[in-house]
Amino acid sequence: MLFLFQLTLFAFIALSFALVVGVPVVLASADGWASSKQIVFSGASLWIFLVFLVGILNSFVV
Repeated sequence: MLFLFQLTLFAFIALSFALVVGVPVVLASADGWASSKQIVFSGASLWIFLVFLVGILNSFVV
């Protein structure tokens, strides 16, 4: 269970870093929001899912 928690936490941190770097780059690009809207929304949805999953797994680890 600890390994699953650590793996999920690493995925959460990696996705957070990718969104912090990627979203401003997408918005500053020539096509911008119109062409990459689905990717940004998918990343944000996955981020919210990982927040809840890390919270749930944390209750089993501690």
